[in-house]
Amino acid sequence: MTAPSRPSRVERGDWQTPIDLARQVSRLAERIGARPASILEPTCGRGAFLTAAAEVFPDTPARGFDIDPGHLEAARRALLGYPVEVAFGDCFDVAWEDVLAAMPDPVLVLGNPPWVTSADLGALGSRNLPKKSNFKRFTGLDARTGKSNFDVSEWILLRLLTALRGRDFRMVMLCKSSVARRVMEYVAREGLALSGATYRIDARGAFDVATAAVVMTLATDPPGALPARGWAVFDSLDAEAPRRTMGVHRGRLYSDIDRFERTKGLEGQCTPAWRSGLKHDCAPVMELEAKDGALVNGLGERVDIEDSVVFPLLKGSDVANGRRPGRRFVLVTQRSLGEDTLTLRDQAPRAWSYLVRHEGKLDVRKSSIYRDKPPFSVFGIGPYTFAPYKVAICGLYKKFSFSLVEPHEGRPVVLDDTCYFLPFEAREEAEAALRALRSEEARAFFEARVFWEDKRPIGKALLQSISLKALGRSI
Repeated sequence: MTAPSRPSRVERGDWQTPIDLARQVSRLAERIGARPASILEPTCGRGAFLTAAAEVFPDTPARGFDIDPGHLEAARRALLGYPVEVAFGDCFDVAWEDVLAAMPDPVLVLGNPPWVTSADLGALGSRNLPKKSNFKRFTGLDARTGKSNFDVSEWILLRLLTALRGRDFRMVMLCKSSVARRVMEYVAREGLALSGATYRIDARGAFDVATAAVVMTLATDPPGALPARGWAVFDSLDAEAPRRTMGVHRGRLYSDIDRFERTKGLEGQCTPAWRSGLKHDCAPVMELEAKDGALVNGLGERVDIEDSVVFPLLKGSDVANGRRPGRRFVLVTQRSLGEDTLTLRDQAPRAWSYLVRHEGKLDVRKSSIYRDKPPFSVFGIGPYTFAPYKVAICGLYKKFSFSLVEPHEGRPVVLDDTCYFLPFEAREEAEAALRALRSEEARAFFEARVFWEDKRPIGKALLQSISLKALGRSI
């Protein structure tokens, strides 16, 4: 059989599950209590999960659906002799309630739905999407913008949960960690009598993708059972005990519900407010390096511009690794957001000439935030940018490492846009904030709320949610 072309594979999220992983997952289903009377695989591909499930539950009738006829033929060959039926079906269009009506309880639903987002498919011009519906119930602007983007697997999982309401079932599915978290929020929001857990898997080893992924399990609660406190989080498919328990409180998901309970008294609004570092999106022109007594840009040019617009720069990696300023510098074109940059022609003419010489590179910056703004604009800029003392952290690193940033040779240090910081005029205030943020109480607070698998695990919303005043009283 001819393998699907690359665009087709991407459109369908078509990465077939290795049979060894499918067997591990099926054995996990048995270990956690699955005793199915029927089995459903909604996107069965070439049949790895159906084969593995047939080995673990050999006498249980199963049904699988897929959109690729070649995959279905391969699945039929692999499943000869087992009570398994595979059929053509687009998971977006199958009437799952009718399918499940013919399947006795308890039902085991397992598999690996496509790992692709609606935005990815839209960029490819793909039609492999469900009919448009605001299934996440966003309103207003959120319904029209990026928040309405969704993972296809999330849509499939929530669609199946709708079809399974009132049924006795267990679901064991591979998905991104972020998708499992959103399913957990949905279960809590809808008040569904379901218990769940996640088991981390090695997505790079299994699929050669750099994505945090899990096996997500869901099961119908027995009648009269008390609601679970949260979802157990296991570090592997073989782990015997969970490392922590995720939970939802008042509609918000917490990564560690026990630590949340201990630290909820620290929640509030941080004062001063956390700020983002400078965003310019043109490092070869805007960032300079000190070499042999001169400043050199990323194009290898020596740059002679006014000191008034040049500031020492620390990038996220510098902050995370405790490096001192003095090697990198940045050209800062504004002192406040939206300020007219034409004043540079008189106040810093050499800098203006330099920028005009490279305006072609600056004009093609892709972000829409620069559209209709003064030429050579930057973002993440304001009086706080020039505060002499800052307590800073890089949002990209998977550690809570706060640093004190002091002036360099009398000049305030500017941070790049991978950083967040608290601005202070006095060193004593900055040092007090740093001590508080380095305390065990602060660490427990943040660990209860961070999801390390995210691309930028430490964000402004997380940092802003701690009250420095309450934290100061607790230590």
